[in-house]
Amino acid sequence: MALIEVENVSRTFTVRTRKGRLRREKREVRAVDGLTFAVQAGECVGYIGPNGAGKSTTVKMLTGILVPSGGRLRVAGVDPSRDRVRLAHRIGVVFGQRTTLWWDLPLRDSYELARRIYRVPPDRYRKNLDRCLDLLDLGPLLDTPVRQLSLGQRMRGDLAAALLHDPQVLYLDEPTIGLDVVSRNRVREFLREVNTERGTTVLLTTHDLTDIEQLCSRVMVIDHGRVVYDGGLEGLHAVGESERTLVVDLAEPCPPIVVEGARVVRVDGPRQWLAFPAARSAAPVVAAVADRYPLVDLSVREPAIEDVIARVYAGELATEPDAEQPRASVG
Repeated sequence: MALIEVENVSRTFTVRTRKGRLRREKREVRAVDGLTFAVQAGECVGYIGPNGAGKSTTVKMLTGILVPSGGRLRVAGVDPSRDRVRLAHRIGVVFGQRTTLWWDLPLRDSYELARRIYRVPPDRYRKNLDRCLDLLDLGPLLDTPVRQLSLGQRMRGDLAAALLHDPQVLYLDEPTIGLDVVSRNRVREFLREVNTERGTTVLLTTHDLTDIEQLCSRVMVIDHGRVVYDGGLEGLHAVGESERTLVVDLAEPCPPIVVEGARVVRVDGPRQWLAFPAARSAAPVVAAVADRYPLVDLSVREPAIEDVIARVYAGELATEPDAEQPRASVG
């Protein structure tokens, strides 16, 4: 059985707009529209989409903050909206723009309060806290008030707080937003450890696609409240017809390279750029170039995932999914 089950879920909001000085008009906005997916225990899933696509609404329904207008939700065997207290002990949530820590208290006191709220046994609490302090380098900050922490330090502090009670599911909403490179890398390493070694199921919502590439084995793209792609990153590139680039440095300038399965897109003296489908291996192209041309050096550049996802948003992909390919459609 899946740990997260979403079946034909919808959520509508009533929006009131002013029409003239005395009149207001009501209209319904469908933030989520017939959403269906399942997440298995131990998966790390990227949940991405443009602003207004329905990502935050989905997370709020999965945590029990919002009640679906229709459909069925189950998280760790619990209906989120009907049993929020029981669900709270099974999930952890981190919002990049907000903190669950107490602003004027030292970090240590925030963790102790979290222990009492979740009724974590002392031995288990100590073990989990020590692990988080070590992996996130939070030891020197325990006696610092939260308001004096930098954004990166506070984000690491929030991650630790969300995991002290050993949740089965961890929801992350923009966990690396505004962080410097060092803090981002530390957070990503920690999340990778939590997912792979502790088996925590992770649902990651982010606009930083490097987070997705480094952490997630599966990606769901949502637009207008519907899933328009569900599969692996490689499958997303294949469906989006994206291309990898082989940068070739030759011993001397040559006419454009001609090899099967690739095409030259740029020539600059002895350096040439060849494009080939991202879903294919680079090995045959590299072997052909090395066999026929005076090769000095080469490198392979991966396609920008932003470009592929932009094509999904724009509705440029085929609406009929192949039976053996990850699902792609337009909403």
